[in-house]
Amino acid sequence: MTARGVTVIADRVLVRLAEHAARCAEATGEQDVRLLGVPRGRRAAKASVDVQGHVAEVRVEIAVVYPEPVRLIARDVRDRVRREIEDTTGHRVRQVDVVVSALDRTPPARRREPAGVA
Repeated sequence: MTARGVTVIADRVLVRLAEHAARCAEATGEQDVRLLGVPRGRRAAKASVDVQGHVAEVRVEIAVVYPEPVRLIARDVRDRVRREIEDTTGHRVRQVDVVVSALDRTPPARRREPAGVA
C-alpha cells in the first residue's frame, strides 16, 4: 500500500511564473515605480492571480518597448503566461488579462536582459 498526499501550489508561485513569462516576452520593458510621487526604481511585469481549485485567472501589468506593436506584444505575453502556468503547475488558466500601463523609451543599450535569455 502506498500513501499518497496532497500537493498544494501557493498562489504566489503562479504570480512568479506569470511575471517571469511576461518578462521573457519580446519587447516588454520596465516602468517607473513611484511612492507618493517619489521615484523608487523600475520594475518589469507585475501579476496577480485568482485561483479557484485548479483554475486560475491572471492579470499581468507590463510596459511595452516603444515603438513596438502593443496588441501583438500583449497577445504574446498572454500566450506565454498561459503556457508557463499550465505546463509548470497543471492548473488550467481560464483567462489572462494584460494591462499595458507604460511605454518603455529606455535606450536599448540600457535595457535589462530577461533572466535566462542570452
